[in-house]
Amino acid sequence: MGALQKLSSLIDAVSELVGKLIMWLVLACVLISAGNAIVRRAFNYSSNAYLEIQWYLFAAVFLLGAGFVFLKNGHVRIDFVSARLSLRTNAIIDIVGILLFVAPFCVLMIDLSWPLFARAWASGEMSPQAGGLIRWPVLLLIPVGFALLLAQCVSELIKRAAFLTGHRAEPYSVDIHEKSDELKLAEELLEEAERKGQAAGGTR
Repeated sequence: MGALQKLSSLIDAVSELVGKLIMWLVLACVLISAGNAIVRRAFNYSSNAYLEIQWYLFAAVFLLGAGFVFLKNGHVRIDFVSARLSLRTNAIIDIVGILLFVAPFCVLMIDLSWPLFARAWASGEMSPQAGGLIRWPVLLLIPVGFALLLAQCVSELIKRAAFLTGHRAEPYSVDIHEKSDELKLAEELLEEAERKGQAAGGTR
């Protein structure tokens, strides 16, 4: 288990590194988008390459960032249910979900997307738009992104198994019982509505 936990830590470190890279990709996407809009308005000039690099970067943020999101437990989760379950129950649910759904889906997507990239690489496929970009880099993002997510699945499985076998104090890299911002906002809105309802009832 010690060797597996070291592997998990290595995968987590890679996901952290990719997460930091993605922050710069977001900034680049915003600057290119803003610059393209300014040039188009000020000089009546535009280029398909500028437009396509925006969605290339947008795709990179979402595809490459999936593993980082999984590491930070930022994926979609029914907070009001998971927050009421024990850590052990959540860990078991995660193991089942990863083994039955997430990992097989990653393998399927890698298997289906790799030939698309390989054909684009071999043919030098270009965008059909005038002045567009070469296509293989954005197609490569698909198998790479799902490979990173699959690697993070391995890391999360190791952490859950280590927790269940007593080799780790926590099953997650973050506290899943900490309320999300969305749940906090929903509770605040509910409390505010209740206060207004009580105030309205008191004035009758």
